[in-house]
Amino acid sequence: MSKILIMRFSAFGDVAMTIPVIYSLATAYPMHEITVLSRKPFEDLFKTLPSNIRFISADLKGKHKGIKGLNILYKELKAEKYDYVADFHSVLRSHYLRLRFKLDGIHTAVIDKGRSDKKKLTQKNNKVFVPLKSGFLRYYDVLEKLGFKFELNFKSIFEKAPVNLYGMVSYSEKKSTEKWLGIAPFAKHKGKIYPLELQNKVIEHFANDKRIKVFVFGGGEYEKSIIDDWAHKYPTIVSMVGKLNMNQELAFMSQLDVMYSMDSANMHLASLVNTQVVSLWGATHPYAGFMGWNQCLENAVQVDDLTCRPCSIYGQKPCYRKDYACLNRITPKQIINSIENALL
Repeated sequence: MSKILIMRFSAFGDVAMTIPVIYSLATAYPMHEITVLSRKPFEDLFKTLPSNIRFISADLKGKHKGIKGLNILYKELKAEKYDYVADFHSVLRSHYLRLRFKLDGIHTAVIDKGRSDKKKLTQKNNKVFVPLKSGFLRYYDVLEKLGFKFELNFKSIFEKAPVNLYGMVSYSEKKSTEKWLGIAPFAKHKGKIYPLELQNKVIEHFANDKRIKVFVFGGGEYEKSIIDDWAHKYPTIVSMVGKLNMNQELAFMSQLDVMYSMDSANMHLASLVNTQVVSLWGATHPYAGFMGWNQCLENAVQVDDLTCRPCSIYGQKPCYRKDYACLNRITPKQIINSIENALL
């Protein structure tokens, strides 16, 4: 038996993208013990995975903060006597920990984020517009460097664990003949968010379709206030904000027929439970390698004839055109058609 440590501290979507790879590793090598080192809020993502996967949390704002804290963390990890260390993050914290392990003679490998290629993809002039390697394959490459070769065979985090819907009945009547549509209208950065006045038209359309039950996902007070307004305006939709913990939310998403999401963590969460996703892309682009697991490009709604796209990998850069044409030129009808096609 070997012990493998995998490090990935953030962000939500990136941590979610590790799961198909880690799951596939665990099923291919059931004799090995795999430890995932990340932040506590991500622990629920790993609870239903194979039993040879273990999660430990790093308290990067407390006990493990700064160099002193990283030294404490390293001593705790060293005591586990790992044989391999896979750095899925490639940031200063993980570089430091990996160096300490390497100096102790432990086999280590680090992700190649393809920064140069991503820069060429997003630069304003002389853009190199080609699809890049996916994040899933970049994670796989790290493990392959350590000598592990396997098929990426993941389907759902609930593939080998029953979906527990206990406590969720109060948020909806039992599913019958209607289709269940999830809508996740928010993202971390403005360049990924479809304008709310246009989004409202999409929500209005499906809220008035008696064949479809709509559940809207979000978090935080700002998003809650907007979703509450929609729920008041359209009584047929159900706000899911603050009603479920992470494990319950994943279980609930597994019951959706389609999730309509921005390029955001919810796209990845729905993908982890084998739910079809219609995704919307503005400043970002699927070519950067962050499409959800097993999702198809045909379900990505985007403007194809803007030479400025993508202008950033994460959608955080201000629009140099000042008009966010990448979002505003997408019509509600385009989105509605894509969702309805997916629901067929």
